[in-house]
Amino acid sequence: MSLNQFWISFVPLFIAVDAIGILPLFLSFTEGIDDKQRNRVILSSIITATIVGLLFLFVGEVVLRLLGITVEDFMIAGGIILFLISVGDLVTVEKPLRRDQAESLGPVPIGVPLIVGPAVLTTLMLLGRKNGLFPTAIAMVSNIAIAGIVFYLSGSIIKLIGNSGSKIISKIANLFLAAIAVMMVRKGLSGFLGA
Repeated sequence: MSLNQFWISFVPLFIAVDAIGILPLFLSFTEGIDDKQRNRVILSSIITATIVGLLFLFVGEVVLRLLGITVEDFMIAGGIILFLISVGDLVTVEKPLRRDQAESLGPVPIGVPLIVGPAVLTTLMLLGRKNGLFPTAIAMVSNIAIAGIVFYLSGSIIKLIGNSGSKIISKIANLFLAAIAVMMVRKGLSGFLGA
């Protein structure tokens, strides 16, 4: 593996993962939980994202072909899930998360589809073909680690902006998440109808 192969895989995955861009969504989902729970959510989201990403990189294309599932199908399904999550958070009156609810945030929706969603999965498939599986896997793991570091530092951000600021960011982020979800469904449908 050359350094060039790594960087050619790293940059598109950095853009697809978009750790800074999804930070407000992470803050929204983890609002109201303590640091210990937040750290568990971060760890479980990183582990889930890594496992799903690696599995998809190495066997995803074969499985999709066997099941007759397209990338567009992934985009539509992921978009619907994100939309339901975001609308639920937008209209729900604030209520504290139970411990078991907080811990289940890591795998879904933070690990998948926020960190590793349709954009990352599609990028992995394309880069794996073009640059090789190993450089793409290393680039993916590096980007997921960066997302984990950004999430870990979110506690400092919450202390800086306070509870009111966190709630404002949470609602705005959920509005953007709903828009992103609609965009994913639209792109999936246009790809599906255009085929």
